Amino acid sequence: MKLLVIEDELALQHQIRRELIKEGFTVDQADNGEDGQFLGETERYDAIVLDLTLPTKDGTSVLKEWRDADIRTPVIILTARSRWQDRVAGLNAGGDDYLAKPFRIEELVARLQALIRRSAGLAAPQIELGDISLNTESGRVYCCGNAVDLTGNELKLLKAMMLRPDKVHSKSELSEKIYGYFEERDSNTVEVYVAQLRQKIGRYFIQTIRGRGYTIRHHACPDR
Repeated sequence: MKLLVIEDELALQHQIRRELIKEGFTVDQADNGEDGQFLGETERYDAIVLDLTLPTKDGTSVLKEWRDADIRTPVIILTARSRWQDRVAGLNAGGDDYLAKPFRIEELVARLQALIRRSAGLAAPQIELGDISLNTESGRVYCCGNAVDLTGNELKLLKAMMLRPDKVHSKSELSEKIYGYFEERDSNTVEVYVAQLRQKIGRYFIQTIRGRGYTIRHHACPDR
C-alpha cells in the first residue's frame, strides 16, 4: 500500500514515515501544501495523511480542490487546532477521518488500515479468496491452511490485488505500490515479484491479462 504524508513539522514527518515503512507501507512525503497537492493529483495513493496548517497552501484548501477534481483518495486530517469548528471544516471539505496532535503512531496506523479497508468495501481485516487468506493488518498469508512467508514487496503486491480482486491491475499501478515518487523504477520488478508469488501460492491464483496486467482468479486450492 502506498501513502502520502503532507506535514511541515519535519521531525514529525520523518517519524511518521519511518513508522509507516516499518508497517509495510510505501511512503511519499511533502512539507508544504502546493507540493502535497501536486503529488495527490499526479500519483495514485491508497490513503493520504494531511496536516491542516501548511506553508504555501493550507490543508483545507488542498483537500477541497482534490475533491472538486473528483480525487477520492481517503484522507486522514492531522491538526493541532483545538477549535471543533476547524475539525468540522476539514471533514466538510472532504476529509474521511482526523487525528488531533499529539497522537500515537499506532492509532494513525490503525485508522489508515481501516480507511483502506473501507475504500475497498471490506469491514474486517481478513480477506479470503479461494484457499488464499490474507490479514491486511498483520500481513499473515495462508495458502490451503499453510503459512506462506512473503517478502515485504511480495506482500504489497498481493495485498493490492486481493483488496480489489475484480480489478485488472496494470504493471505501472503495481509498480507504484513498491516505489516512492522519487525512487528509480526497474521495469522488470513487477514481473519478478509476480513470478515469486506464483511459486509460493500457486501458479493460477494470479492471472495475466495480456496487454493489460494482472488480476486474481477465484478457484480451489492452487496447483503448485
